Order: sequence, then structure tokens, then C-alpha cells
Amino acid sequence: MKIGVLTAGGDCPGLNAVIGAVTRSAMEADDEVIGIRRGYAGLANRDYMELDRNSVSGLLRSGGTILGTSSFEPHREQAVEKIMDSIAEAGMDAVIAIGGEHTMGMTGRLHAEEGAPVIGVPKTIDNDISGTDYTFGFDTAVQTATDAIDRLQSTAQSHDRVMVVEVMGRNAGWIAVHSAIAGGADAVVIPEFATTVEELAEGVAIRHQNGKNFSIIVVAEGASLVFEGGSEQLVQPVEAADPYGYPRLGGIGAVLARELEARTGFEVRVAVLGHIQRGGTPTATDRLLATRFGVRALDMAKASEFGRMVAWRGNELTSVPLEEAAAVKSVDEATLELARRCFAAR
Repeated sequence: MKIGVLTAGGDCPGLNAVIGAVTRSAMEADDEVIGIRRGYAGLANRDYMELDRNSVSGLLRSGGTILGTSSFEPHREQAVEKIMDSIAEAGMDAVIAIGGEHTMGMTGRLHAEEGAPVIGVPKTIDNDISGTDYTFGFDTAVQTATDAIDRLQSTAQSHDRVMVVEVMGRNAGWIAVHSAIAGGADAVVIPEFATTVEELAEGVAIRHQNGKNFSIIVVAEGASLVFEGGSEQLVQPVEAADPYGYPRLGGIGAVLARELEARTGFEVRVAVLGHIQRGGTPTATDRLLATRFGVRALDMAKASEFGRMVAWRGNELTSVPLEEAAAVKSVDEATLELARRCFAAR
């Protein structure tokens, strides 16, 4: 078989591990792997690279993606015909697309409408892809955020400060709530559940009254600033969209810090972790999950299981239809309740 591999959307730790796993598994079966550069843009423009033992050597510990990535969307760019022609001309029997929910959505559409021989692999630090319990990249991002919270707690305590830590996650609060629990934060603000500025200010005041003169509040970049009167504000920078039309989030940490300082009278500082969460060496957990996903994706290609995505469910590797994977998976009430119980104890 001849198998194409591409990475699309944002980068994340573990992408190279999937590429390496697919390539090594294919070589063991005497199959050929073609690396497609910059996501679906590379497939439309026939921009390829050879993947062999040398090109994937040492990839497990490497962040980012050797193939490059983009958010090029075939239907929006009117490139569907070019992509289908490229698959046929290159003689690709399957294309393994590694990406987030947007990538799973466009990949599923290519299969449903054009019959493209595609298989999805879920990657994102946000852990917001439906159909799978976890995505690779998430564990690394949570560990990075937790390490940052640990460091910020010592300086907050030394100076009697309130620290607002803004983390990534887009429209899901998985990174925020997991790192808040693991890092011993005092509150969390996520897109799925409204937490008012007044509630947060009251919590800070109560902790000070109880002798705790510092607080750590974790806020997800896609959360809205909510007030008791019912007003709500989604904070975005001036450039509200990237070249592909996706909104650029961020900035809520600074706005929330000003609101809290005005209401409590305490010094409030903000730390925006940003792309630090997406880069660097993947954790052992992400390396193992990414490797498992890559091997399973190759097995699915060999079995012609197209139109599906590799998934991790209940400690088992399985697969789900791509249309199921395209939906955003939100933080559930049980996870938030766990966080609330931990915060109450502090």
C-alpha cells in the first residue's frame, strides 16, 4: 500500500510520534508512506516528502511536526477536486489526517461526499474532540500549566498577591480545570459554566479573611467575563480572526485581573501561558498514546476502515465515525464538581 500522512490545524506535542509510528509500522509491512506538507494545502499543491527510517529517527521526544501544518480547508478553498486528483495521481491507497475537530470535520466531509479513503487521528492540547476520552497533546499541556501554577504560587504567597493564570483551550475548559485541580488553584473560569466576577472577588476576600493572603485563579482563554447583572463579555484581541477565519482568543486574564483588583483592593497580576503549552517535549503519556494511535491508524488503513477516527475509550483503543468526532466535547458537570470540592477545601 501507499499511505499519505498529514498534520493539520495547530501543532501539539506528540504529532511526530504518530508520524513515526505510522511510518515504522508501514515499513514493517513493506508499505510506502508519503509525508504531506502543511496539511491539506500540501495535498492540494502536491507538496510531499519521503518518510523512511532516517526521516523519523528520534521523533518520539520532538515537539511540533516535521511535516508542517496549516488550517487550509478544502471546501472553503474550493480545492476538493485538486485534492481528490492528487490522491489518485500519487496512487495513495489511504490518507491519515492528524488533527483537531475542524480537521476531523473536513476529513469526514471528504469521505462522505467524495469517497476519499481517509482516516482520522485526534490531536489537540484542548482535549475537546468528541468520540475519544483523551487526545494526545493534552497531558503535556496540562503538565506545563501545572508546573507554571506551582511556580506562580510561591511568588504569589511571598508578595500576598492574587495571580490570574490564563491558559489555552479555545471553547473548552479541559486544560483549565485539570491544571487548576492539579496545581492547587483556588478557582477556575471556563467557557462551559458561568462564574461571575463578583463570585471570584468574594472568594478572594473570604480567603484573605481566613488568613490566606494569596490566591491563584485559572481562566480559560475562551471563557466569557460574566457579571451578576447578567452582562457577558467574550474578550478577544483587535485581530479577531486568523487568515482561515478562526477567531483568535486571549486577553481575558488581563481584563479579569483589573476587575478583581478594583473590587478587592488586593494586588492582582496576570500570567498568560499561551503557546508555551503547545510546544516542547511530549510527556511519556502523550508519546505512548500518540504511538498507539499511529499504529492503529495504519491497521485501519490496511483494513480499509475509511471515514473513521482512532479513539481512546475506557482504557481501550477503538474507532468512531468521523462525523461523531467533529463535535466539540465540553467539560462535564462531574469534573467541575470535583474542582469545586477541591477549591472549597482550600
